[in-house]
Amino acid sequence: MRIMAIDYGDARTGVAISDPTGLLAGYTTVIHSRKAEVVVAELVRLAEEYSVDELVMGFPRNMDGTEGPRAELYRAFAAQVEAACGRKPVLWDERRTTVEAHNILHASGKKMKQHKKNVDAVAATLILEGYLTFKRARG
Repeated sequence: MRIMAIDYGDARTGVAISDPTGLLAGYTTVIHSRKAEVVVAELVRLAEEYSVDELVMGFPRNMDGTEGPRAELYRAFAAQVEAACGRKPVLWDERRTTVEAHNILHASGKKMKQHKKNVDAVAATLILEGYLTFKRARG
């Protein structure tokens, strides 16, 4: 079962796709577009190319667990993805994923200027890994 994680953003959207067994994060990429329809079209293409069975999308929450100010925008985008892909994305708490992604890139020796290119893909990988761990724990 292949799972695709989406880290939706204003200018870039990170994507991470699991291996065919659905156990490990594999392929990652970044979609560089501010237009939701362009992002959705690329997500559909990737889902078809990699035979994705399930979608998980980062969802903004405040640190206290309440929904963040961008929650409605993300719900609307998830609905667009569902309409185009025929699969409803699981909305996954993405608190601290971008901060953790920056920390990982910094620890790997990347300068802050270089983070912009990769941070969304790393954040998508963190979303995917969290979701895969959750699924394994549920058995």
